Amino acid sequence: MELVAAGATRLSARRLDALPHAVARPGYARAGLRLGIVHLGLGAFARAHLAAVNEAALHAGADPVWGICGVSLRQADTRDALAPQDGLYALALRSADGQGTPRQQLAVIGCLLETLVAPEDPQAVLARIAHADTRIVSVTVTEKGYCHDPASGQLNLGHPDIVHDQGQPLAPRSTIGFLVWGLQQRRAAGRGPVTLMSLDNLPSNGHLLRGMVLAFAEQVDRALAAWIASSCAFPCSMVDRIVPRTTDEDRRGVADALGLHDAWPVLAEPYLEWVVEDRFAAGRPDWTAGGARFVAEAAPFETLKLRTVNGAHSALAYLSVMAGWATVDQAMAQPALKAYLAALLQDEIVPTLPALPGLDLAQYQARLLERYENPALKHQTRQIAMDGSQKLPQRLLDTVRARLAADQPIPGLALAVAAWLHFLRGVDQAGRRYDIQDPMAAVLARQHALAEAAAERSGAGPAAMLAWTEAWTSLAPVFGDLGLDPRFVRAVAQAAQSLRSLGVAGALAAWAPSAGR
Repeated sequence: MELVAAGATRLSARRLDALPHAVARPGYARAGLRLGIVHLGLGAFARAHLAAVNEAALHAGADPVWGICGVSLRQADTRDALAPQDGLYALALRSADGQGTPRQQLAVIGCLLETLVAPEDPQAVLARIAHADTRIVSVTVTEKGYCHDPASGQLNLGHPDIVHDQGQPLAPRSTIGFLVWGLQQRRAAGRGPVTLMSLDNLPSNGHLLRGMVLAFAEQVDRALAAWIASSCAFPCSMVDRIVPRTTDEDRRGVADALGLHDAWPVLAEPYLEWVVEDRFAAGRPDWTAGGARFVAEAAPFETLKLRTVNGAHSALAYLSVMAGWATVDQAMAQPALKAYLAALLQDEIVPTLPALPGLDLAQYQARLLERYENPALKHQTRQIAMDGSQKLPQRLLDTVRARLAADQPIPGLALAVAAWLHFLRGVDQAGRRYDIQDPMAAVLARQHALAEAAAERSGAGPAAMLAWTEAWTSLAPVFGDLGLDPRFVRAVAQAAQSLRSLGVAGALAAWAPSAGR
């Protein structure tokens, strides 16, 4: 990863006045900010979403108690990039005009005041969670960061990090371990409760986080678990913004626009949606200034986003990786894929959604497809395809269950699931191999071998694909009881057979009539 060229002039607090006039920058007194928010999982998404909204709140006059301490739970790369820049970085909002010409809007974000690296100094992270100034502890650690079973939603007490953390109150490894042991220190110091806020793409993410924290706390200190349950808040939220991975080309482009070098800018689409339940234990900023919406119940919005934005994104990603379409906009330029996604949303996903008064679903779907077409983002399909075992249960399989419960067909959803299984072969249609990046990679490799063996024993054609699919869908940590439903297994087997025999483009062409189109 290229960071900053030798001898380059670096973005920093003392050089803010050198920025071009069009670049937004902190308009508040950074030196007077206190650290009220600790964020676990300091990746691009948090810096393009939470920090950006929090920055707007500070500009709008929020109390100077809402600075952010960002914690990297695995690597030091973000800290190493941003510490020499006084925590400053550029957020580049990228879109395109009517002729497809890319354009961007730049802002330097200033509310990230401290960056910690958990493996280097776990006690510093625990102390920050326990600090008197801390009021909110938020997390974006992706689905796999919760150390839970995706199908059941229960904490995996056998997870190596959870096993380790139960006996290491001063040196935990997992998100859950840091939260619980940090709260223990907080309670022991006689400090008040905090809000623990998940920003990950999980259904009822606040409830899930609460369940993981309490399950771990019950194992180590029941009095602590009771205090957390009665005092701390766990609001659910829905977050929506496409944030692609930053490339070296992006760094160079941002540096040219800033006139200064930024080791790690973040990119995002202009669109932003954040719906969060207004349940906080120790106050909050007025994030409405940055576009957030506070509600009594986030569940309908979570379901909307997980099933539409994330479900369609995953379907697109697995089909695209296999076909060799490297970016989302490149995939959306394929008429058959775009038509498939439009039909998947309209015919199978939208009918399962809860009522959302005031939302024009037709307009929402059209806007979503437009967002995918954004040529300025260059969002890599391989990035979206990561960690499928953790994503499919809430992105696709919950929708499958809703359709089957209503005795409705699932051809489009089955094709998306089959595309994931097809993707897990580790080689695309052109014979290019790739690694499977998934916390269950070893399990998935064994299941793949079992499925291939089952298919071989069954001969060829549809019978082989049915045996192959039966083997795959018996993987309970992902599929739960869906493998026992012959309607689901048959639909996925039919889609898998189409992908194997016709390829992605052929399967998409053949799929359209099966959806009644």
